[in-house]
Amino acid sequence: MIKKIDKEKIEKAVKEILLAIGEDPDREGLKNTPKRVAKFYEEALSGYFQSPKDILTVYYETEEYSEVVLEKNIPFYSICEHHLLPFFGKIHISYIPNKKRLLGISKLARLVELFSKRLQLQERLTKHIAETIMQKAKPLGVIVVCEAEHLCLSMRGVKKPGHKIITSCMRGIFLRDLRARMEVLELIKNT
Repeated sequence: MIKKIDKEKIEKAVKEILLAIGEDPDREGLKNTPKRVAKFYEEALSGYFQSPKDILTVYYETEEYSEVVLEKNIPFYSICEHHLLPFFGKIHISYIPNKKRLLGISKLARLVELFSKRLQLQERLTKHIAETIMQKAKPLGVIVVCEAEHLCLSMRGVKKPGHKIITSCMRGIFLRDLRARMEVLELIKNT
């Protein structure tokens, strides 16, 4: 886990980039750009400063509940580690609690926030969320579906804005029980 981002190094690097593209880093519009970029990276990559295990809280309820729990349309943005460009979209998380072990609802969104605020690949983001829930909450199963647009595809390369990349990760009962899997996917699609 990173303890702190070195904003001074980022500022120097941004100034070098500005010089490399032929800009004057001391002109009025760019004077504070290195500081702003360093501050942006400190915020956008703040997921390195916290452990995912500290986020998820398991509640032990008096009543047993072993049906689908779904939190959908959790908005996120992250930074692709290949081009250092943003990708953004929404994540849907569903799990089936194991007996009386329930997760705090806000904790799912916080887990998305933590993992998305790191240099990422969409596939890894999806997998890390699912595996963390399985390890901490020990549910019967979990499904994570991530839908995102990548600016590296929208702004450069093939230049196709509005595209959507979808990744999913399934663990536990959802790997074996097609009916349970289809129920969750229908809930994500239709509600």
